[in-house]
Amino acid sequence: MEIEPAEEVKEPPRIHRLDESVVNRIAAGEVIQRPVSAVKELVENSLDASSTSISVLVKDGGLKLIQVSDDGHGIRYEDLPILCERHTTSKLSKYEDLQSIKSMGFRGEALASMTYVGHVTVTTITRGQLHGYRVSYRDGVMENEPKACAAVKGTQIVIENLFYNMVARRKTLQNSADDYTKIVDLLSRFAIHHIDVSFSCRKHGAARADVHSVATPSRLNAIRSVYGLSVAQNLIKIEASDNDPSSSVFEMDGFISNSNYVAKKTTMVLFINDRLVECTALKRALEVVYVATLPKASKPFIYMSITLPPEHVDVNVHPTKREVSLLNQEVIVEKIQSVVESVLRNSNESRTFQEQTVEATPSVPSVTNNDLHLSPSPSGSKSQRVPVNKIVRTDSSDPAGRMHAYLYKNPQKYLGRDSSLTTVRSSVRQRRNLKETADLTSIQELINDIDRKCHSGLLDIVRQSTYIGMADDVFALLQHNTHLYLANVVNLSKELMYQQVLRRFAHFNAIQLSEPAPLQELIMLALKEEDSDLESNENDDLKKKIAEMNTQLLNQKSEMLEEYFCIFIDSDGNLSRLPILLDQYTPDMDRVPEFVLCLGNDVEWEEEKNCFQSLAAALGNFYAMHPPMLPNPSGKGLEFYRKRKHGKHTQDGGNSCHVADGTAEEDEFEHELLSEAETAWAQREWSIQHVLFPSMRLFLKPPNSMASNGTFVRVASLEKLYKIFERC
Repeated sequence: MEIEPAEEVKEPPRIHRLDESVVNRIAAGEVIQRPVSAVKELVENSLDASSTSISVLVKDGGLKLIQVSDDGHGIRYEDLPILCERHTTSKLSKYEDLQSIKSMGFRGEALASMTYVGHVTVTTITRGQLHGYRVSYRDGVMENEPKACAAVKGTQIVIENLFYNMVARRKTLQNSADDYTKIVDLLSRFAIHHIDVSFSCRKHGAARADVHSVATPSRLNAIRSVYGLSVAQNLIKIEASDNDPSSSVFEMDGFISNSNYVAKKTTMVLFINDRLVECTALKRALEVVYVATLPKASKPFIYMSITLPPEHVDVNVHPTKREVSLLNQEVIVEKIQSVVESVLRNSNESRTFQEQTVEATPSVPSVTNNDLHLSPSPSGSKSQRVPVNKIVRTDSSDPAGRMHAYLYKNPQKYLGRDSSLTTVRSSVRQRRNLKETADLTSIQELINDIDRKCHSGLLDIVRQSTYIGMADDVFALLQHNTHLYLANVVNLSKELMYQQVLRRFAHFNAIQLSEPAPLQELIMLALKEEDSDLESNENDDLKKKIAEMNTQLLNQKSEMLEEYFCIFIDSDGNLSRLPILLDQYTPDMDRVPEFVLCLGNDVEWEEEKNCFQSLAAALGNFYAMHPPMLPNPSGKGLEFYRKRKHGKHTQDGGNSCHVADGTAEEDEFEHELLSEAETAWAQREWSIQHVLFPSMRLFLKPPNSMASNGTFVRVASLEKLYKIFERC
């Protein structure tokens, strides 16, 4: 008889306490789920710091680099040692504070979590400090003591190699394009809600930002800037509220799309108590309304801002704070749904359709514009038939493109509409170029000089050309008919600003400086920049005397400067306001000292006409779109931003660098300075494309001198290229 062996009794697994580093890494993976989670936490921290400008730089979808810079109040030096420890925060001190919390952050987990899954570097400066501090963190603690460094107002946080120690997570996030799209979408949502804050988001190494918004008093303008005109022109303002404590207490305002808006997916931007969140119940309720009311526009665009008493909102229900819990949520959703349905039913009574205004013909078309050259064209010349190979389609999305050249218009049928359009354009120009400037004879004479010296050939190029891009730091590439031109952006912008000063004479809006700037200090700065020998102090007394004399002169002329040019100098000799020459454009404030010195030295104050002309020229030079003072980081100028690690020494005239043991170390960059330069150059290119050239088409009258001084250079003709296409 065989005896079966007894089954081995398994002991229950022993429970043990996890190592703190393991706990923190698990928690970090829950809080920072992907790069966009880190960006959201950092941007919310910037908003909590009362920032007015926030810029985000991303590389490889955020896995290699996330850099968030703001101009907020900064971080105290004494708080830096515990900045990235878990559950350290300035937002609350006891649990009851959650009942009235208004800040975006409150747990003190985000920065700590980032240090457990990435390499974090913080650079910050607080108000009144002479310099900032930079410190690196890993696993919640400082890697070294904070080091003093140059810094601009606010805080910059850099995260490198995100999820470097979480192999599985990193592999699932290899599609960097998808993550960058999520980051752009996040910044776009913040930009249309926080309209008093400027936002910027771009890829590392890109010349222009994918999100670029400026502070504006109008939310509709913010939506237009971020999401485009096609969205903004099809929105309806909506408001709802309830103040019945027995059911619900809330206020809601926002914009919803009308029946003309068509999209492939729903876009819903929801803020509750200024917190970006999602509410699935509200989104579904509104989608149901659209499907029932506007079947053709059932994928709406919705922006809503809901304000409730803080005690009615539980913000601590989601690891990433993506969702919140509302008191009486069902009642609130039902009331908002009812209001939206009512607004949509009223809006559905009318719908706008695009009307075709031209008729196609199979015959070869005729074109009313001649193939212009740089020489002035005689007035009254007859229109000529242009060969097909010279008809240019520059851009299918350009409303001023050349597609109409392939079609015949029916002039009788649309005469009234064209006349009306001409009237509208005329009224716009009249509003922007005020005719009251002719009140002074000297100003009228200067404007007449501009009209008399205008080059008709260049005028046609300016108004009919298409901007292609920047060829280098100074020249832009333009296409006019079948010719390519290089145009000197500095000369063009200088002349445009000069003409705008004369046309807007005594009718300027103002740029208010954040802090008044003492004239004498500005002039001293300009004089020191002009002095080639920076170490010499021999001429300091002379510079002070020049600064005092110019300050006294400008103080004496302050009333005239304010009345005619909106340059405000207070009784203490401080500059506090400057004029706006072009909407959406602010000059390079690094050139203010040079401008103030120019006012004192170069303006002819004695005779009226010469005074106004030299003042307009000084303003034109100041507002011109000069290259930024920092070298262009997209070209050879990148070398300027390299730094060498300590312990290196140079050999062979600085061509190679070695550490003490002879092994080469990789160069590093001054990321903060590099970021500042990249932002400045990207902002300039954006202004050239979206502000300068559209304004030139409306306002600039190029003088004859531009035909011979190198402002315009014809570099290529595309006619032969079109002939090759015809043979193919």
